[in-house]
Amino acid sequence: MDINLIFKIAAVGVLVSVISQVLKHSGREEQAFLTSLAGLVLVLFWIVPYISQLFETIKKLFYL
Repeated sequence: MDINLIFKIAAVGVLVSVISQVLKHSGREEQAFLTSLAGLVLVLFWIVPYISQLFETIKKLFYL
């Protein structure tokens, strides 16, 4: 796993947190929730290949 992925995830977390707080304080809770959900989906798209690779490695390990 690349260290850049961890920094990208942290950056998305900070950005989503700030945007969500601004939206909540302006009374737009629905948009704040959708922003958080969009950030989560984005990070999941980045992580899914690594999770798939992990499962394949575990599968090969127990196949031996």
